[in-house]
Amino acid sequence: MTIKVSRSFRPSVSGTVALSILTILFANLGMWQLNRAAEKGRTELQHQAAERVSFELALAEKRRFAQIDVGGHYDPARHILLDNQIWNGRAGVHVFTPFQTHSGQVILVNRGWLPLAADRQNLPDIPTPRHETVLRGMLNTIPVPGRMLGEADRMQHDKWPQLVTYLNIEDIALSLDTPLENWVVQLADSEQAGFQGRDWKPVFLTSRKHKAYAFQWFALAAISIVLWIVSSFRRPKENQQ
Repeated sequence: MTIKVSRSFRPSVSGTVALSILTILFANLGMWQLNRAAEKGRTELQHQAAERVSFELALAEKRRFAQIDVGGHYDPARHILLDNQIWNGRAGVHVFTPFQTHSGQVILVNRGWLPLAADRQNLPDIPTPRHETVLRGMLNTIPVPGRMLGEADRMQHDKWPQLVTYLNIEDIALSLDTPLENWVVQLADSEQAGFQGRDWKPVFLTSRKHKAYAFQWFALAAISIVLWIVSSFRRPKENQQ
């Protein structure tokens, strides 16, 4: 005679501990992504609400993403090339050129992307206007790397252009021997003095992308709970006569 034995809910200690740790980890990562999404959302709203104001007012009120027009001239010889910039799947640099306004203020201008040779010895040519011009662009904060690996590059006074891994505004000001505003201007795409890749975005990863990542982490947390429940139903030992 065959005896049917039903499964009973008997979670193991080791399985419970392991899956509990995974569930908590995945849930925390999901919450972190949601917090990042909220932060990026505020930045995106700030970008959308930005107005065109004078250069002086934008600096005085620290108006990030403000659209500005200001007269002055570029430094035609001294450029800072920020390495490890990817555009359309190609490695290159962002070109930062000092710009002096009519009032005497100096600010770095991100003029866009240029390709860089793999050996990093042959730096690209950087054609630059020598005449007075009107700078048009968007005020933004100094780009900061997500993680700094190694020490910052040593700036030199007599070698231009200079290739750097990180932007250190104090070192750049010393090498230029002039005070610099602690901001940059991202050159407008319509300006002729710029290069490629000037479709400036307020954030690298959008709030929508972070929400998608959060959903994935929460889904993994839910899967961990389901696995724990399924694995906890076990058939008891049977004694057959």
